[in-house]
Amino acid sequence: MHTEGMRHIGRASRHLRGLALFGALFGALIGAACVQAPADDTAVQRGDLAFAEGDLEEALAEYRLAARDERADGPVLARVAHAYTREGEVDDAAEFYRRAVELDPAWSSQAVSDLMLLAEQAQASGDRFRMASAVDAARGIEPGVGLEGIALPLARHHFQNGEYGQALPLYQRALAAGADSLPDVMFEVGQAHEEIGDCERALIFFEQFRESVPARERDEVDWYIGSCSFQVAEGLHGSDRLTDRVLLDALSAVDRTIEMGEPLNLQGRAWFERGQILADLGRCDDAIDSFRQVRAAEGNVQSALATRAQERLDDLRFRSDVRRRLNQQGC
Repeated sequence: MHTEGMRHIGRASRHLRGLALFGALFGALIGAACVQAPADDTAVQRGDLAFAEGDLEEALAEYRLAARDERADGPVLARVAHAYTREGEVDDAAEFYRRAVELDPAWSSQAVSDLMLLAEQAQASGDRFRMASAVDAARGIEPGVGLEGIALPLARHHFQNGEYGQALPLYQRALAAGADSLPDVMFEVGQAHEEIGDCERALIFFEQFRESVPARERDEVDWYIGSCSFQVAEGLHGSDRLTDRVLLDALSAVDRTIEMGEPLNLQGRAWFERGQILADLGRCDDAIDSFRQVRAAEGNVQSALATRAQERLDDLRFRSDVRRRLNQQGC
């Protein structure tokens, strides 16, 4: 059976299990819908009759009246919550279900079912804020609630609100469910990692996105790849444990920044960093060539960075000449 079909069956099964509880509550009342309630009926009974007749507004009013009683139990509070669910009111439904579950945990299944139904309805209508509120409420009651079919729009809701740490686990769920076939998702995941300062992981997704789109659509991702690669290079070169392997990884990263040609304002710094790395690797001639490129990349031979590059170039050239006379290697 196709995966999508299984998801639909899973959602339907979840809703049916939850609705079975309310079937027990209201099933006996359907036959009484056409019978006038006795004058001494309680608010709950009047609410049940109104609910059976499809008068949600009246049912909700009666249930709320019953819920004001300090002796109100789980079934009363769950009735209020379910009526709010039918009205599409997420916050009120969540609050009354929370109270019902506190009194009787058996209501958690119904609560999650109703809240996730509200989330799916909100998703269908494009109301991501309402969707997120419903999901958060459901997860507050049952943390392990399944998010099939809703993980990606929920991730994008948090992403668009700058909540990158919350978005990433949801993106991972979406990727595991097959969203990795969508280039835009890969780009968004890369941006989320970049926003929280994890450029190494961000580059994995940026590079995957870059490979999957035409050259004309790569300008923005090239900027991100160049920027993140430079940050990675600086981080590696600034490590307390500099080995040749670390230096070579740093060199590869800064070369990627130069290859991208982006960001433009980092190109001078990238060439300077490359020169420094090559000098540390003992590749003096290559380092000198890199420092020569700084002035061109800066576009201003009198800039502070261009001046520093010239000083480093002169120093390396002098030391290289001395080492050649002494038949020594390195810088």
